[in-house]
Amino acid sequence: MTFNQKLNAFRTILTKEFLRFIRIWVQTVLPPAITTALYFVIFGELIGSQISDIDGYKYMDYIVPGLILMSVITNSYANVVSSFYSAKFQKSIEELLVSPVPNYLILGGYVAGGVARGLIVGLVVTLVAMFFSNFQIHSIGITLLVFLMTAILFSIAGFINAVYANSFDDISIIPTFVLTPLTYLGGIFYSIEMLPAFWQKISLINPILYMINSFRYGLLGISDTDLLTALSIIVIFIVSLFSFALYLLNNGIGIKQ
Repeated sequence: MTFNQKLNAFRTILTKEFLRFIRIWVQTVLPPAITTALYFVIFGELIGSQISDIDGYKYMDYIVPGLILMSVITNSYANVVSSFYSAKFQKSIEELLVSPVPNYLILGGYVAGGVARGLIVGLVVTLVAMFFSNFQIHSIGITLLVFLMTAILFSIAGFINAVYANSFDDISIIPTFVLTPLTYLGGIFYSIEMLPAFWQKISLINPILYMINSFRYGLLGISDTDLLTALSIIVIFIVSLFSFALYLLNNGIGIKQ
């Protein structure tokens, strides 16, 4: 395939993925905005008013980065896992596999679709957050970088989940029993410095902690972890998961019967 043909193939997959979730925006984009507003009302206004400042920021402002990134994580993941598994279930993925489109473009197209949904939902949630908080962006470069890398990482993770899934029930196991606990224990609503020493060390095993704190640094300029270490961990996970996902696709694992 020529470069233009590859570009058209990638654009086609991305466009399909984008139209897939945007035409049902009431189910894909609106719910995270409503959920985030409820988080701000309950945790920010009602509970947060009873909590002292954290690192010099009001509790409402402190939880903003975590809530934004949580929406990016869940929606990037959900978009790819549901879309790719549906393609497997309906056997339409076979049309792509027998085409001359390289596997890395197929993977890249699905991941780009997940990133698009994650970024759009993240932007909507950010606009909602502005009604409740007067936060100022500390570093727009770091903020956008972590925003994008997190969406890429969990889009790839969603793809891997979809490859191994054998039923629609299987695509909800990882989000329910792995992703949700790690996200809520990743420092969204608290600083790990508030935890006992033992639990601080346990928290450092959670990769989502580094993503949330690096994003918090980008928005507020504060973090419980070293920024360079956090960014390095995110990059390592992206490269590792992308390589593994491409390996699965190249070998037809979970796809070819």
